[in-house]
Amino acid sequence: MADLLHEDRFFDPDPATRRAARSLYEETADLPLLCPHGHVEPSLLADNEPFPEPTTLLITPDHYILRMLYSRGIPLEALGIPARDGGGRGQETTVERDPRRIWQLFADHFHLFRGTPSGAWLAHELHHVFGVRQKLTGATAHAIYDEIASQLRRPEFRPRALFDRFNIEVLATTDRATDLLPHHRAIRESDWEGVVLPTFRPDALMRIASPAWRDTVAELERVQGESIDDFADFIRALEERRAYFKTLGATSADHAVLEPYTEELSRPETDRLFQRARVGEATESDERRFEAHMLMEMARMSIEDGLVMQLHSGAFRDHNRVVFERYGADKGADIPVATEYTRNLRALLDAFGNDRRLTLVLFTLDESTYARELAPLAGHYPAVRLGPPWWFHDSIEGMMRFRQSTTETAGIYNTAGFNDDTRAFCSIPARHDLSRRVDASYLGGLVARHIVDLGDARELARALAYGLAKETYKLPDVTHRAKQGGGGGGRAATAVGAKSLR
Repeated sequence: MADLLHEDRFFDPDPATRRAARSLYEETADLPLLCPHGHVEPSLLADNEPFPEPTTLLITPDHYILRMLYSRGIPLEALGIPARDGGGRGQETTVERDPRRIWQLFADHFHLFRGTPSGAWLAHELHHVFGVRQKLTGATAHAIYDEIASQLRRPEFRPRALFDRFNIEVLATTDRATDLLPHHRAIRESDWEGVVLPTFRPDALMRIASPAWRDTVAELERVQGESIDDFADFIRALEERRAYFKTLGATSADHAVLEPYTEELSRPETDRLFQRARVGEATESDERRFEAHMLMEMARMSIEDGLVMQLHSGAFRDHNRVVFERYGADKGADIPVATEYTRNLRALLDAFGNDRRLTLVLFTLDESTYARELAPLAGHYPAVRLGPPWWFHDSIEGMMRFRQSTTETAGIYNTAGFNDDTRAFCSIPARHDLSRRVDASYLGGLVARHIVDLGDARELARALAYGLAKETYKLPDVTHRAKQGGGGGGRAATAVGAKSLR
């Protein structure tokens, strides 16, 4: 049977561009994978237990899949997602427990993902990771399910073996500020050589109007072993938590906000807001100002302790109130909003933007800001780097729009390279491969139009695939080991015993 994935996929069809893109992709296809920001659970690699059956691995936890199927009227219960309250409002409450039936339902609707990044990732994953050589359809669903299930029982499909086969050099997780990081410690104390780093994420401690905030501060007190009575205590505890994360290899912190508003408050004002929060009286307006000041504190700490500061802005979380109340968070109902950066970041950049000790990586869900705000900011302030296209824009056309909108103003070297930003471990090689192919096609267009020559384009391709992420995130040097199955995103993911495309 012929390979299902075309060797020139995602390349521009123009012959001159495609020839250059092929050559540039050859330059990067086998480079190790750097994963400086993502959401893989560290317990996966600490415990190294076999993956469950295909549905639990590939469908149930994937909010990209859930949102598409839900948009077509498929109830989440049919995909194995239970309601938090056990039902209500006259809706069907029977939760499908048979993973084969869920897989069949998914396969029956796999056509919905044609032309989407999810479809591209899943096709790569099935072909390269699991060696599947037929299209997923309703008719082939059971055979493919059995094929994947059989693979998952083999030792070479344990998480650590796949980590090595994928040629992942470094993988960073995203962890609560109060996490004691037992899984990271277990990985470091094991005889496995994989490099897995924590990332400090204090968002829950900054949302003082949340009903859960006081419980989160109480948890911070427990892990610190001391009371937190005022804002100064709070800041000191966060500084100590960051230092603890660094002892286990952390190189970055991550912050997710609706708007990137920053404001420097006086110490009496910050303590007033903190005390209001302690008694449960903080308002949304209080939270906005507190969070704005906390971003200033986080930037200051990053200068002092060296952690890279990531800022993800513009996601309206859990927009569908019915879905959130019924099923909980992270069920595909997050929606982008228009976002302003130039005025909102002025206070932070006035204070710290000229300090080269700070690395501030900006992410957006508002593409209209690429050329108007983000590229000019990154093309001026020494502290600012542009993060790669994120979430809804982590796609074939989204990546191309990003390069076309930012390169002429910010250049390539003021961007942060690629990160896969996923919790779907087995999709990591697919995401890197897609990014490397799209970047090869973009650079191939520059070569075809004689904007850069092929030699310079090769350097740019390697920087985008590897060097910029390593530099931006201050990732450690790792001695490369021989990996089973070959190189990076393009070839390392090929299933054991399966024919490689190359």
